[in-house]
Amino acid sequence: MRVKVNGQDRDLPDGSDIASLLAAGGLTADKVAVEVNRRLVRAEKYNQPLKDGDEVEIVTFVGGG
Repeated sequence: MRVKVNGQDRDLPDGSDIASLLAAGGLTADKVAVEVNRRLVRAEKYNQPLKDGDEVEIVTFVGGG
């Protein structure tokens, strides 16, 4: 299936979920915020399957001062 991740098309295996997408990018749920189709997804729902055509935005938290 094809999804758009941060504005770029990506081919993912059918049945992929948010958690597997994060793991593939070396990211952890506690360091990101994720939107799917412009809706914020809570970390406990990162096992929801993605669908062909979904638009995913992943934002990483950066500390500093």
